[in-house]
Amino acid sequence: MNKELKECFKLAKEEEQKGRKHKGLLVTEPSKEKAKEYLDRARDSLRFCDIFKKMGADYKIPEEWYYALYYCALAILCRFGVETRSQRCTALFLKSMKEEGLIDYDDQIIENITVHKEKEKKTAVDEREEARYGSKIKIESIEDRYDETMDMCRKAITQAEQIVFSNKEFKVPKEIL
Repeated sequence: MNKELKECFKLAKEEEQKGRKHKGLLVTEPSKEKAKEYLDRARDSLRFCDIFKKMGADYKIPEEWYYALYYCALAILCRFGVETRSQRCTALFLKSMKEEGLIDYDDQIIENITVHKEKEKKTAVDEREEARYGSKIKIESIEDRYDETMDMCRKAITQAEQIVFSNKEFKVPKEIL
């Protein structure tokens, strides 16, 4: 198992025991209901994309794309009974669960919520920040890939729904706790 992922759980547990808000992954009770609520939020994010597109507010769209993907990730973590307060740890968890064969989730989706230190690696995280804090209102690249990115977000929702609503039991592997 991934050493970094183990550290995400260890750090969160230590911070919680000290009465601090953790910045990692914490084991909680699995919740299909919370997972469903996150999936509803993901769908809302896509509706907001359509509204912002019609308004000509392109700069708002990357943020909604990112959150559509991230809410799907949160839904999956809820199904496992994992609370997160870290984008990095969230992506590490999904990648590890996929590698272990516990979930079937697209690599491109996981990659798009991954935080990279290398400047040349751009994901939805970077696009969200650039659009959020940049000065442009109209962003040509968003229009060029609008349909493609919306499709990826819809795919994320569909795949997350399949995981969340399956009858399979999901548990965090003991080796990473």
